[in-house]
Amino acid sequence: MANSRPILYLVEKALYLGLLTPEIEQGINAELDRLGYLPLGDAEALELLMSEMDAGHIQLVSNPSITGP
Repeated sequence: MANSRPILYLVEKALYLGLLTPEIEQGINAELDRLGYLPLGDAEALELLMSEMDAGHIQLVSNPSITGP
């Protein structure tokens, strides 16, 4: 990922698609493992993602039928 804020990019992608795919989830987890901590801005982005999932606006999928942007 060329983005300097990969977690934020992945959260934005999930919000745009309305889907949390395994690839997005794995990317977030890999970046968290690499960093060893959760930057404040990324924590807020993940909180927003979780809120949107709780509200039913984002679906957790195992095999998406679209690949996204």
